[in-house]
Amino acid sequence: MHTNEVTVRFCETDALGHVNNTSYFIYFEEARVQFIASLGYGMDVKDWRFILASTKCEFKSQGYFDQVLKVETYITRIGTKSFELEHRISCAQTGVLIAVGNAVVVYFDFENQVSAAIPDDMRREMEKHLVAEEGRV
Repeated sequence: MHTNEVTVRFCETDALGHVNNTSYFIYFEEARVQFIASLGYGMDVKDWRFILASTKCEFKSQGYFDQVLKVETYITRIGTKSFELEHRISCAQTGVLIAVGNAVVVYFDFENQVSAAIPDDMRREMEKHLVAEEGRV
């Protein structure tokens, strides 16, 4: 599992005073990028190997300006050419669950514009972060 924190900026809130629903997808994206980097894959866009196939978010409670959010990211499925990530966002101070997200990421060959098999060395590293079905929320 990979964990990072984000402090909610004023611009990420809406007229109702809570985190705007679109901001959670930004938090998920940052968590995905950091997670992939933690696997040893660089952030050089000339050598980027991943595309987002789908993403979703379930809102559990509200987040607010200046709140510190903890974003936990882990793998729930590893396929031949794709893998699935789960994200849990909670208040860093109280532990209250705020949002749960999901993303399907495809290993991609940009030169040929096709999906590609996940390399064995990457698969082995990813398996260290795999959480079984019963561990999911």
